[in-house]
Amino acid sequence: MGETERTILGFLQNSSQIPDSGQFSSDHNLDHDQVKNVIKRLQAFRYIDAQEITRVTWVLTEEGDKYAAQGSPEVQLFLAVPEEGSILMVELKKKLGKSVDFAWKYAKEYKWLELENKQVSRKVQHVEDKVKRMLLQIQQGKVIDKDGINFLKGRNLIKEVKWNGFCSIKKGPNYAPERRIVSTDLTRENLLSCSWKELEFKEYNFNAKGAPVEAGLLHPLLKVRKQFKDIFVRLLEYIMFEEMPTNNFVESSFWNFDALFQPQQHPARDSHDTFFLKAPCTTRTLPEDYVERVKRVHESGGYGSRGYDCDWKREEANKNLLRTHTTAVSSRMLYALAQKPFVPKKYFSIDRVFRNEAVDRTHLAEFHQMEGLICDRGLTLGDLIGVLKDFFARLGMPKLLFKPAYNPYTEPSMEIFSYHEKLGKWVEIGNSGMFRPEMLRPMGLPEDVQVIAWGLGLERPTMILYGIDNIRDLFGHKVDLGLIKRNPICRIGI
Repeated sequence: MGETERTILGFLQNSSQIPDSGQFSSDHNLDHDQVKNVIKRLQAFRYIDAQEITRVTWVLTEEGDKYAAQGSPEVQLFLAVPEEGSILMVELKKKLGKSVDFAWKYAKEYKWLELENKQVSRKVQHVEDKVKRMLLQIQQGKVIDKDGINFLKGRNLIKEVKWNGFCSIKKGPNYAPERRIVSTDLTRENLLSCSWKELEFKEYNFNAKGAPVEAGLLHPLLKVRKQFKDIFVRLLEYIMFEEMPTNNFVESSFWNFDALFQPQQHPARDSHDTFFLKAPCTTRTLPEDYVERVKRVHESGGYGSRGYDCDWKREEANKNLLRTHTTAVSSRMLYALAQKPFVPKKYFSIDRVFRNEAVDRTHLAEFHQMEGLICDRGLTLGDLIGVLKDFFARLGMPKLLFKPAYNPYTEPSMEIFSYHEKLGKWVEIGNSGMFRPEMLRPMGLPEDVQVIAWGLGLERPTMILYGIDNIRDLFGHKVDLGLIKRNPICRIGI
């Protein structure tokens, strides 16, 4: 038994209680952390009973210590101004440095000083340094009012410190002046020598939980991605969706833009929106007959369209980039489908895309896009709306709004909005539309074949389903790993 344990048990032998573990530690010159550990151990053996307490105290920050010694910046600024006459603001800045602008805000608010023609003069003759007074009170352990605490905390002059300890420490049902050493294990030697008969064993706690098992955990994005994939497989079961190969992050501008009837002068092709590759900077091969048809429809139109009436440049189409959307994969798949006798198809993909965007709470430069498309004869906008309602209802997002939009490769086009319960507003979660004839016919698809398609980011639906309001808390190098451990599988769909 250690000295700290002996001191606590010995004190309780002649006293009814220890009122406060902190005061007890100070009176007996003991380390408080060690005292707390001993109290916990004695509590476990029921030698004592004690109540845990937490006290919140305020201490000065480094800046607060400085102001307590020298005075607040606003008072220093006031004292630097002569009692009679005035002084140039430039001179004050030379005297006091960078703190002048900060101090001036408070001095002006308190109506201590005035500035006229770059000259600063006093409006009052005496001021009280309330900031210094409150800081000294906190240093001395005195209590100040809530408004004062909030004011100092807002200026980062004080910080909260939590103190944990015990109070009302009394004798327990098993109290003794000295703790008996009990055995925790029954050994082979105990059995052979029969010494187990004289041993006192520690009580076995059948309710104690074992150590948590460390195991691999799925990120919320992977969980929702799996649910998305399952929904695609089940959606409209009579013709299941096929997953498109998305293993090429690097794509040519031709498949990413030109094949989708996106003009070469479109802002999305600018380096401010797209990551272009330096090496290899251009693609090696493209289907030449198809390239010629795409060139023709861009320059002079066709299939009821005027085209873009501009020179189409092959060197622009050859440029390599990090794909900006998985629709580049869709253009490849539809072209391959058109080279064979037509068979209706349903495709989907879920993978990463890249855009040169400013990062904020709802945008990243690298994110996941989910895309679905149905290629068949006689499809209409009504079919698209019906599929979207069915699809998002299975995701647990029945509240949808559709807004007309413009896309170079779909007409008509619709933006998809879902209501975010935590944010309390409608959030855009995807885009949709019917692929234009100018995109489909050069591929070789029959004239009565239409394609309805929709795409959405994986991150935003996951944020809605998990109640996350900042995308940086979900995806990226700063994600709290506790998020993964705390969140169970987020089941969506029926």
